[in-house]
Amino acid sequence: MPVYSTTMARTASTTASLGSLVAGASPRRGKIVEATIGSEATAADNPFLYLFQRITTAGTSTAVTPSAIDPGDTVAANAAGGQNYTIEPTYTAGLVMLRLPLNQRATFRWVAQPGNEIVWPATQNNGIGIQTPTATAVAISATVWHNE
Repeated sequence: MPVYSTTMARTASTTASLGSLVAGASPRRGKIVEATIGSEATAADNPFLYLFQRITTAGTSTAVTPSAIDPGDTVAANAAGGQNYTIEPTYTAGLVMLRLPLNQRATFRWVAQPGNEIVWPATQNNGIGIQTPTATAVAISATVWHNE
């Protein structure tokens, strides 16, 4: 099963998402197996809450292309909505798959235990979005490893 890496970045906002992974025009079921999140801004004591939540529409953003970890693998069928959203994805109420409260000084790596990956369906424009609903205006980023 091919594994891809997708990097997303933006200025933290209480109203704009960091990014999302969504099923594309040739949808395949996807699984988030690992994520590294943090801030590359000057160190400060600011709280961050990262929410990995199900979405049913991709929203409008600058596209970010998943990179195959093994260059011999095919191009990902799932597309990543990236940074700079002009229209936010539609989040499914109450379906937060992962909640990570962190301090700006901390970079955090989450790794799924085998069989407990965060899964999105093979339905076009459905996926997982990453929000920061309690964040300050500093640079944040994430690298997410996923397979399909």
